[in-house]
Amino acid sequence: MKIRDAEILIVPGLGNASPLHWQSRWQAKMSTARRVEQENWTHPVRSTWVAALVREIEAANRPVILVGHSVGVLTIAHAAAQWNAANMAGAFLAGVSDWTRPELEQKYPGHGFAPVPTGKLDCPAILLASRNDPTCDLSTAENWAGHWGARFADVGEVGHFDVADGFGPWPEGLLAFAQFTKSL
Repeated sequence: MKIRDAEILIVPGLGNASPLHWQSRWQAKMSTARRVEQENWTHPVRSTWVAALVREIEAANRPVILVGHSVGVLTIAHAAAQWNAANMAGAFLAGVSDWTRPELEQKYPGHGFAPVPTGKLDCPAILLASRNDPTCDLSTAENWAGHWGARFADVGEVGHFDVADGFGPWPEGLLAFAQFTKSL
């Protein structure tokens, strides 16, 4: 599948993606990309984040490819039980964040992202994970990828795939995304 033949839905994590973040840069480069907007970027709540994503998927006029980062990946995993699989072409996931950690329930009470769903995503998917991501252990990410039916890619020690870790333009990621979409 060519990128221009799909609707690319950008699904950022906590705080949204800054203009320098790879998701924002990719959105600016792809004419069919748009961001899934959330009511509250600073206190994610699973029910509202999932509802916003499902609405965007339902509004799509072409096959949908999701591009998720951080808690946006968990939003995608939770939404899979609600979306129409016929609309879904694929999911490109990077840097999942583990919201089963007790400190996140204390900081973001009632977020609802735990437990993490273990059902299949019902579309081709890849999860890129880092060995030194402070938000999720590599083994946890690999386990979730297996449950979701996603291909797993250990990309080494790259942190959390954010601007602070050097992920502004992220040309290697864009190449991986292009290869992924070509395989759909």
